[in-house]
Amino acid sequence: MTRASVGRRARLPRRALLGAGLGLLAGCSGEAGPVSRLRLATGPEGGPYNAFGKALAAAVAASGLPVEIVPVGTAASVDNLRELDRGAVDLALAMADTAEDAVRGREPFSRPAGVSALARVYVNYTHLVVLADGPVRSMGDLAGRPVAAGAEGSGVRVVAQRVLRAAGLTTGAAPVRERPLGLGESVAALREGAVDALFWSGGVPTPALSELARVTPVRLLPLDGYVDALRERHAPVYTAVTLPGGVYGPAEPVGTIGVGNYLLARTDLGGPVVRDLLRVVFGRWRDLLREVTAGARLEPRFAISTGGVPLHPGAVAYYRSVYG
Repeated sequence: MTRASVGRRARLPRRALLGAGLGLLAGCSGEAGPVSRLRLATGPEGGPYNAFGKALAAAVAASGLPVEIVPVGTAASVDNLRELDRGAVDLALAMADTAEDAVRGREPFSRPAGVSALARVYVNYTHLVVLADGPVRSMGDLAGRPVAAGAEGSGVRVVAQRVLRAAGLTTGAAPVRERPLGLGESVAALREGAVDALFWSGGVPTPALSELARVTPVRLLPLDGYVDALRERHAPVYTAVTLPGGVYGPAEPVGTIGVGNYLLARTDLGGPVVRDLLRVVFGRWRDLLREVTAGARLEPRFAISTGGVPLHPGAVAYYRSVYG
């Protein structure tokens, strides 16, 4: 699925989109009908959103539902929310902080977005990676240096810029020189010395970073000291978490910033469709998270914690019917 095909769908009349949703409802209510396709905005190849999207597509295909999930590659969170709001996709993955900005119409969004949450599915760990033998030993050492700060349209970029601002590294005599690079480009730039650090927000371990650490010793800088500043300035979605020791080489654990990830939907997606999807998500969560983040569990009390992003009515009905 290409971004061009997403754009073609976005130009469909709203009436056509609604008609597709009604057809999907009919299929899931037990009536005979064609398989309907739901486009899921994920993220770049090699990242956790992309892995989750492919796993969900496989799980739905194996479920027998008359639904096909079509993962769509994107830059990730910001991109995904914009595509979802304008009807170019039906489902999306996004980080909690970016999703809250979207529903409230805060920068980088120009107005409130019409999106709803199905579940909080897992937590992203913010990585600030440097070469083990490089010149950067602390956040202060980043002053004036080139840093890979996430691709345009990604949630990584939002978090990176907020952390750098909280650290006082975006102004002054020697601000950080931000490079808007995706994960693959960031890894290559760090390995080649084109940047002195890279930001990443994802599950643990992230395969691209594991591969980097396999060929080039790396260190991770602690970021948990900025959690309170981010919560106070932006939203309470930020939490202190710990990157386990030994994941990318160094034996010691590292404190960092955790941000939830939401599975989101258009607000006009039919309730029966949402309930069927959530049955698959909760029935196959081990498969969905296996390639995304180690040791994670998906539990209802965790899944319904979507902060300022309202749950879809179909999701509310599912949780009430199953868990009371």
